[in-house]
Amino acid sequence: MDASYGSSTVGGVPQTDHPRPRRRRRPLRWAAGFLVLVAVAGYFVVQRESNDNGGVPYCTASVEGKSGATGEGQFDEMSPEQAVNAATIAAVGVSKGMPDRAVTIALATAMQESALRNLDHGDRDSLGLFQQRPSQGWGTPDQIMDPVYSAGIFYDRLAEIKGYSRLPLTVAAQKVQLSGFPQAYAKHEPEATVLTSAFTGAGHLTCVGPAPVGAGDPAKVRAQLTRLLGKNPLYALPAAAGGGAGENAGAATESEVTLVAKPGGGEPAARTGQVLAQWAVACSRELGITRVSYGGKSWVAGKDGDRWRERGAAGAGNGSGDPGAAAPGQVRIFVRG
Repeated sequence: MDASYGSSTVGGVPQTDHPRPRRRRRPLRWAAGFLVLVAVAGYFVVQRESNDNGGVPYCTASVEGKSGATGEGQFDEMSPEQAVNAATIAAVGVSKGMPDRAVTIALATAMQESALRNLDHGDRDSLGLFQQRPSQGWGTPDQIMDPVYSAGIFYDRLAEIKGYSRLPLTVAAQKVQLSGFPQAYAKHEPEATVLTSAFTGAGHLTCVGPAPVGAGDPAKVRAQLTRLLGKNPLYALPAAAGGGAGENAGAATESEVTLVAKPGGGEPAARTGQVLAQWAVACSRELGITRVSYGGKSWVAGKDGDRWRERGAAGAGNGSGDPGAAAPGQVRIFVRG
């Protein structure tokens, strides 16, 4: 050790115990990170802008106006698969006469258990949207993998819980699921509430992406609607109509599937019509649905699929005299021919 404080000699070369000041590189790192974020954001902007020409499709649930528990709000983007599953869960609940609180509990549960995906795997023998287990009496694997069945049995068991609508959401969900993580459901309540309002109340679902290019199957649409309605007495499916009309008629032939509310249905019928219209939008990519009309508004697949348009608005295709408009109590679904 050298006699001088804080220094030593190694191989005849004086060394200091104090390290040299390091160059500050944080600004460069921040700049690099910022450029990465800009690049990622730019990628998604390009994907959005190119949706009409084959970009990545996505769906968004929004709540309008001041009605509903959450007021105005928006649920983050979902894939079409997630939107179909969420709409199916909501539609099954409404068809069973379950209140909005039950729908919110069901949606939050599926968001936690499967991220709204119909999984063919899970912990031990857990399957499906709600990760239900055949060994625990939830049904056969094939039944559990059917979203209509799995949602239905979830609601059946929820209804058996006395006062479930007054319980905290995570408590009600846990009484049905018996999960190893009973507090995990709570974090999904805000988003599930927005989804419920969009499907059953003062909101809507929109899906953006390329308009269907392949022919849909009206019989398949009718069959799925029949399953969703179950024993619901509020709506009927009249005999199949002929080719569609309206703004898309010149581009491609359309077939129509129409739901008609039975007289005297009141608010429950309006709630059923709302959820089935939003379900049709969610299923547009899967079932070849090009347009949906309901309640004085219409949704059209393609570049304008990010909004529902009021009757008579430019591009709505449901103005005065348009044969594609929905009369009160109707849900009109047009399928590409």
